[in-house]
Amino acid sequence: MPTTHGLIGESAEPSSKPRLQIAFVTETYPPEINGVAMTVARLVEGLALRGHRIELIRPRQPGVPPLATPDGVTEVLTRGLPIPWYPELKVGFPAGTDLRHRWARRRPDLVHIATEGPLGWSALRAARRLGIPVVSEFRTNFHAYSRHYGIGFLKPFILAYLRRFHNDTARTMVPTSALSRELQVAGFERLEVVARGVDARLFDPARRSEELRRSWGAGPDTLVALGVGRLAPEKNLGLMAAAFARASAVRRDSKLVLVGDGPARAAMAAECPEAIFAGRRFAEDLATHYASADLLLFPSVTETFGNVTLEGMASGLGVVAFDYGAAGDVIRHGINGWVAPLGSDEAFKEAVAGAVLDLDALRRVGQSARGDALQLGWDRIFSQVEASYFGAMVSGATETLPDASEPTGHVTGDDPADARLFPADVR
Repeated sequence: MPTTHGLIGESAEPSSKPRLQIAFVTETYPPEINGVAMTVARLVEGLALRGHRIELIRPRQPGVPPLATPDGVTEVLTRGLPIPWYPELKVGFPAGTDLRHRWARRRPDLVHIATEGPLGWSALRAARRLGIPVVSEFRTNFHAYSRHYGIGFLKPFILAYLRRFHNDTARTMVPTSALSRELQVAGFERLEVVARGVDARLFDPARRSEELRRSWGAGPDTLVALGVGRLAPEKNLGLMAAAFARASAVRRDSKLVLVGDGPARAAMAAECPEAIFAGRRFAEDLATHYASADLLLFPSVTETFGNVTLEGMASGLGVVAFDYGAAGDVIRHGINGWVAPLGSDEAFKEAVAGAVLDLDALRRVGQSARGDALQLGWDRIFSQVEASYFGAMVSGATETLPDASEPTGHVTGDDPADARLFPADVR
């Protein structure tokens, strides 16, 4: 069975539950490269392999040739607009009228909204008007990102919008129990913890390449520290540079390899000129970069989960991260990785310095991480998502909105000037 992006490396078990017609709405999707896009694609493909029919609604990506979709997935492309501070990504224009008409003609069993932009909001209002159950996901800390882009004063308003958005759905999936507790305090309701998985067939220590290491100037006993992710202010890159400097003081032959790109690349190159910038890497090439390193540095404090933690562990790396998100749930300090108290930069740097003291000990930690990652496959996540769907359908949709519930010109897409779906883009 063909897949869109080759993301499903492990087989998805056929579902024993009834097959559903699911409208899946997202404003980011491969070939865009970010944790949300890759996770959403994994989920869409896994659910299709389980026999569910997916209507994937997302913004068109200009200049990108059409991608093959898995059996059971139909794409509906909308117009979108680049995010000013994140031009690689788009927000979808609202399309509420078109979605309401579309779903009135062919009603889905459930609407799954992965992102909270204008397209997601209009899908939520359209589904509520039709009384269709909606589940949502809290995937990105947009309110936390705001301070890194000079709009920190908007944080209360962004959080209020997110709270209203998610509280209007039958349930909201969040990736960790810690985030669930944080959102509950902030007034979010009907939260359900659904973690993420890792493809341990793709991310595998067996992909280690001595040839690649030599291209980095690394010998068999050279310590290679790896950073993976967007090079952007919210990723705490200054701490990564400082932590690597601490590692270099312990092991002078250490190398730092950065996989990814973004607006902070020039600043990072100036701060850490000895770093090797590998650019964006994909699929097996990305997995080879992971496996060819020794230690993963993950200093971000704005993630809802942090996929790279699981990818690094599956690749046999010791991971140093803060004690939250995926790291807070799966890393056992000093056994399969290291965690620093959230917000303690000094503890993070000390953990890195301790990790590089003994390469043999570091590799034993990586072996332990690999063993634990083998228990974190995607099939269990697909089952949890299915359970969330059926729970939402049993509990019923939130109350149906009357047509007059929103004023003309609202973001839902009822204004005649709103964007329209293009029939030719349905495939």
